Amino acid sequence: MSNTIRIKSPATIANLVCGFDILGLAVEEPFDLMTIEPSERPGLEIIHLDDYQLSTVPEENVAGGALLAMLEDVKDAPGIKLTIDKKIKPGSGLGSSAASAAGAVFAASKIIQQQFTQEDLIRYAMFGEKVASGVKHADNITPCLMGGITLIRSIMPLDIIPLNSPDLHITIVHPQIEVKTSDARHILKKEVQLKQAIRQWGNIAGLVAGFMKGDYALIGRSLEDGIIEPVRSILIPGFDQVKSRSKEAGALGGGISGSGPSVFMLSKDDATARAVEHVMKDVYIKIGIDFKTYVTKLNRQGIKIIE
Repeated sequence: MSNTIRIKSPATIANLVCGFDILGLAVEEPFDLMTIEPSERPGLEIIHLDDYQLSTVPEENVAGGALLAMLEDVKDAPGIKLTIDKKIKPGSGLGSSAASAAGAVFAASKIIQQQFTQEDLIRYAMFGEKVASGVKHADNITPCLMGGITLIRSIMPLDIIPLNSPDLHITIVHPQIEVKTSDARHILKKEVQLKQAIRQWGNIAGLVAGFMKGDYALIGRSLEDGIIEPVRSILIPGFDQVKSRSKEAGALGGGISGSGPSVFMLSKDDATARAVEHVMKDVYIKIGIDFKTYVTKLNRQGIKIIE
């Protein structure tokens, strides 16, 4: 085994409005810090430096679930010590569980003397998402590992397509309330009308084309969701005001990050992104809900090894 590895594992925004469970992007901030090192003790030891009271029992921990799946494929699996300092709040809608799961398997792959493909790492990390929400999904996992924007055409079998895109500035507001992914999935309708599905398919195709052509106007027109957002937005106070006022301030558009409660907006430049932040702050100050904001950019690298 190699020496200690320390990484930054980025937050991610899943769904990208119309791309439920199939689109995601990585952002520069916030990010988790993780350290993995060989241990003389057999098995997996997890230490949390944050205050989120997350279980350190491997089977009950998102990173632990991912690593246990990985170690099943490792002959004479070594002892591993994983230390996590979470900066991405669990339940924020910013891919906190994906950052833990993807970060853990990425770091472990660097200290275990065995070759793993990127597809292997995605597959292992999805076991962590199952610990978190009961469902294996990859729309946070893949951009976290690969950076940029990713399209998940299929998870069985895995078929991941990285998407080229223009520079994007991203403003995020995280109201300090909790929306559990499992709860946000539970309220979704099981069936949709054909005309709704057709409109959604058009928006997804338009958004992908907009990214790959660098067409900001097309990106903006395609950031529309008539299926998921109308249901989930009722869980997020101030959502409609944030969305309408952000677009008035020049944002291309945006919506719920993952299952919420965070809300994101995409902009062409930093000045617009900061004007959008001002709008977001104003909305939540008036409502009287505590919040945190980020003005960040598209992260094209994904998980990064740090000294």
